[in-house]
Amino acid sequence: MTAEEAVAAAFQEEWGQVVATLIRVTGDWDLAEECAQDAFAQALDRWRRDGVPRRPGAWLTTTARHRAMDVLRREAVGARKLREAAMLTAPEEPYDDSGVQDDRLRLIFTCCHPALHIEARVALTLRTLAGLTTPEIARAFLVPEATMAQRLVRAKKKIRNAGIPYRVPPAHLLPERTTGVLGVIYLLFNEGYAAASGADLVRRNLCAEVIRLARVLARLMPDEPEALGLLALLLLHDARRETRVDADGELVTLEDQDRTAWDHAEADEGAALLETALRRGRPGPYQIQAAIAACHTTAATAKDTDWADIAALYGELVRFVPSAVVRLNRAVAVGMAEGTDAGLALVAELEREGELSGYHLLPATRADLLRRSGRTTEAAQAYERALELVENDAERHFLEKRLGECRST
Repeated sequence: MTAEEAVAAAFQEEWGQVVATLIRVTGDWDLAEECAQDAFAQALDRWRRDGVPRRPGAWLTTTARHRAMDVLRREAVGARKLREAAMLTAPEEPYDDSGVQDDRLRLIFTCCHPALHIEARVALTLRTLAGLTTPEIARAFLVPEATMAQRLVRAKKKIRNAGIPYRVPPAHLLPERTTGVLGVIYLLFNEGYAAASGADLVRRNLCAEVIRLARVLARLMPDEPEALGLLALLLLHDARRETRVDADGELVTLEDQDRTAWDHAEADEGAALLETALRRGRPGPYQIQAAIAACHTTAATAKDTDWADIAALYGELVRFVPSAVVRLNRAVAVGMAEGTDAGLALVAELEREGELSGYHLLPATRADLLRRSGRTTEAAQAYERALELVENDAERHFLEKRLGECRST
């Protein structure tokens, strides 16, 4: 493994741990990120020259800690700053009785402080622990980059000004952070399953890590049906992962995927978990989404898909999550169940409202429904609009292919 590959691997594995450690000892989120970035930059140079250390994470944490110490010493103008610098030599973990043993999950719970707005908790955790950039997080929330940057700044300022402690709460207070934690895990998986940008549609390592975290969470909270529902949802999606792109990395739609190549053991595990969750009698958005995913994975062929059932489930999901994205997904299901005109009418509503004006899947959905109805000229125009917005290469190639098909008819 080259130094570059080792640094890239360490970034995926260690970024969150390094930043979290620095936040814990400095209380300064910006300083922690700055010093972590500096440590990774130093690693590129030092590891090329000296070789990759036996424990890359420890090397990065120590280097980042020393960098933070230097910065605070330079800025030290009084006793307070000197005390902060002195704290950096005390690496002991504070005692906690949370019961959260997994380091990464503990860090997610820590970031999801109830004093922060739910979106700020999720965004801050994605930035701090997953190392997602502000543009990537902005795309996940479908907001402009500047808006997301302001949210992150305000969240950090609130933590600093309110003196919010950076630690895992005791076990009896963990449930009030569950919604945020579930949201973080869900959005992390989304980024792994359908990368917002870049050459690859799927980030396999990220998907695997997120599923591992979801398993830990489900074991930690066995009576929480939404934790089970989320794990079921991730497994049901992941069962189809290997068929989502072909050997050339091109996107393959659900209806064209080779269903015999799906991981049926993983799908069966997801379906069993969903049944367990539903028996709790407390349905929620992750259980409903898992039920939708199960409709797809249990259909023998694409033609056997029960779109009417899926449309009804999306109608239920809208009650829990009345977001424009969920309504767009419902438009697809309604279009397949009741006819393309019904789906296009729902898409038109979303276009008038404008909330998804920068989201490539809005015109892409319109294009697909128009294509299915034989209105290829209008479909081509919609595909052109989607291509102006898409940022992932695999999705771009797919839209270009569909556009070519429409123009050739």
